[in-house]
Amino acid sequence: MRIDKLLANMGYGTRKEVKALLKGGNVRINGQPEKSAKVHVDTEKDQVTVMGEEVEYREYIYLMMNKPGDLISATEDAHDTTVIDILQPEDHVFDPFPVGRLDKDTEGLLLITNDGVLNHRLTSPKKNVGKTYYAEIDGRVTEEDVSQFAEGVTLDDGYKTKPGHLVVLSSGEQSEIELTITEGKFHQVKRMFEAVDKKVVYLKRIRIGELDLDEELELGEYRELTDEELQYLMKITKLD
Repeated sequence: MRIDKLLANMGYGTRKEVKALLKGGNVRINGQPEKSAKVHVDTEKDQVTVMGEEVEYREYIYLMMNKPGDLISATEDAHDTTVIDILQPEDHVFDPFPVGRLDKDTEGLLLITNDGVLNHRLTSPKKNVGKTYYAEIDGRVTEEDVSQFAEGVTLDDGYKTKPGHLVVLSSGEQSEIELTITEGKFHQVKRMFEAVDKKVVYLKRIRIGELDLDEELELGEYRELTDEELQYLMKITKLD
């Protein structure tokens, strides 16, 4: 990898700013000053320092965010603030993107990465990775609804969903439920309840597979995945 690309990717500035760092004699490769932006480095073997600070190269970034209900799950938008807009500059330089989508008014667990392979596997229905939601429902959720969800329900466009695991936490004029599904159709949870004549009034994703939302994250906060969490995601999405 070219040294200017490496340093730009690691947040040391634009290509122009990185070239200025190089020309100023601030960059060393394996202890030797380097002023050329065109020099290639081996990220596995070469030691690169900027003003005495060692550059730790990372190709991928893996973040867990507690998404608030006023951000959209996109990399950019002309009108609304996105989940990427609120990332710190040192994370933004990796050009990450949200894994799948949460509706603008939906809160909770959102993974953000620049690992396209992991993104594809986590969002592929073939992998059957469950996504669990907590929801408040306008209407009484019954055991009949549980049975219907277990068989799959027919949405307004005629599509029949894969089976969903519905758990009723409380049932009344406004019910509380948890629902696990393995698909990600547009507004799927809301449309599934509309199919049984009920309305979602609050929705929050709390789990992907067995990866739980970190309860210590306030809305809008995020952190890097732990090694254990990342290994789990890699395990459940590995190729058969």
